[in-house]
Amino acid sequence: MIFRVGHPNGIEICRRLKNIKFPFNRNKDMKKTTLFIFLGLPLLIIHCEVEKRKIDYGSNDGAYISIRGKKIYYEEYGKGVPLLLLSGGGHSRSIKDFARCIPGLSQHFRIIAPDTPSQGRSEQPDSISYEILTETMSQLIDSLSVDSLYVMGWSDGGIVGILLAERRADKVKKVIAVGANNGKRGFNIPPGIPLDSVVPPSKEIFEKLNKQLIEDYSKLPGKDWVKLLESLNKMVYADEYFSRSIYDRIKIPVMIVVGDRDDISIAHGEEMYKSIPGSQFCVLPHTSHEVFKEQPELINRVAIGFFNDTPPKISAR
Repeated sequence: MIFRVGHPNGIEICRRLKNIKFPFNRNKDMKKTTLFIFLGLPLLIIHCEVEKRKIDYGSNDGAYISIRGKKIYYEEYGKGVPLLLLSGGGHSRSIKDFARCIPGLSQHFRIIAPDTPSQGRSEQPDSISYEILTETMSQLIDSLSVDSLYVMGWSDGGIVGILLAERRADKVKKVIAVGANNGKRGFNIPPGIPLDSVVPPSKEIFEKLNKQLIEDYSKLPGKDWVKLLESLNKMVYADEYFSRSIYDRIKIPVMIVVGDRDDISIAHGEEMYKSIPGSQFCVLPHTSHEVFKEQPELINRVAIGFFNDTPPKISAR
């Protein structure tokens, strides 16, 4: 069973070519016109790709809002029911993580995409925790004065999405948590490796393995990569991020999504799904933790179907 995903630009190209009129002598100009068709189509495709890349998500003309004494940057696209997109944690994460998904999603929803604290253009707080991230996004929701909204979070953003599902049911109506976990026990650890041996990287090891990432992050105003690393190590490698009693208090529809090659184990994703009343569980084929880069069309169809109560069509092959 597979999802059959079409390419909208391909459809548009076909429409354009059908409407092109060629005033030529059938015999005399056939070679010339045939050459135009075969050369023109690649040029048209290239033009479409350039058009598609014009928006530099994460570096566009967004807006800032002050929350907890720090400026939070966000961008908006499209119209409809608001959909808050929450990216993963780390030095390299930002709105850009959703760059391949926003064009499709913005045709169905009003996209609200923030750089969470420490990421992208948002200011860095003294420390980071899932509680701080959740409270910041909760205040962002109130500041935007929306009556209701959906949330789709990835990795750390998915964890925040689950916490928002529990505490902000007054406004959050549905949540998709992609590649989310509750503690390091949810990591996809190879068999035979004891959980106690899974430890955070030291500053020295991280610096050695991520020189370019550190250089890029340090270019952003007011960013301290060492301070962020210390916060992330403390938060990400905890045995448990939140009390499991939170699951029972979630009263809105939630979908747990993992890739079949994810950094988060399928078994852990299934455990979370079974713990949240009335939730749904989705495993994406041929997908690692980087779902929004690897499978943008597929995750978009899953999201649109879940939020709009119209499951994506599946056909046998």
